[in-house]
Amino acid sequence: MIRVIGHRGAASLEPENTLRSIRKAIDLGVDQVEIDIRVTKDGHLVLMHDERVDRTTNGHGYVRDLTLEELKRLDAGKGERIPTLEEVLKLTRGKVVLQIELKAEEATEPVVDLVEALDAEKDVVITSFMHELLARIHELNPNLRTGALFFNFQGDLCQKAITVHSRSLHVYYRDVDSRLVADARRRGLKIQVWNPDKEEDMARMIELGVDGIGTNRPDVLLNLLRSKKMR
Repeated sequence: MIRVIGHRGAASLEPENTLRSIRKAIDLGVDQVEIDIRVTKDGHLVLMHDERVDRTTNGHGYVRDLTLEELKRLDAGKGERIPTLEEVLKLTRGKVVLQIELKAEEATEPVVDLVEALDAEKDVVITSFMHELLARIHELNPNLRTGALFFNFQGDLCQKAITVHSRSLHVYYRDVDSRLVADARRRGLKIQVWNPDKEEDMARMIELGVDGIGTNRPDVLLNLLRSKKMR
């Protein structure tokens, strides 16, 4: 079965990286929810894709320069507040896998510590474009699943993932072809793609036989899979 991954929750339907967006994705029936993690000035793990809060909230400034209290005052869309990773894990545990993308190096050890403290190792997969962070996670806790993110990467993607002990590739959908899918299969790796939002692009990924598809429109993907009797 192809895993359906809600990107930043259900980012085209609700404000991204909010509890509302994550709940929407869960209600739709996704298998996995992807979020982005940064660290506040006072050391809290919060959901935010960009370095700055300007695009997705009514505030201004860098996440690293703001305290959790200051961030919690901001409107992240439709009255939603910026959630902490702990809040999200308590929502998703036992319902969907939480894909935690590390956007900042300083988030690495605190994320591992929190996941361990909540006994959530089986409920998460940790991903990053900063592959050295994935190697560090393996050192801290080899039982944690990690996935290597790629965009316009030159070289042997599968070997890069294997080198940092990742079990899966997470590749921009336009960079994926049948050869890469076959290579990942041969080397025992899962291959997931991000982020086709149009039905025709989703259909091509399905035909390629990828293991998972991340999208801002999980509703469209789920309907497509149902129409093909794959759900």
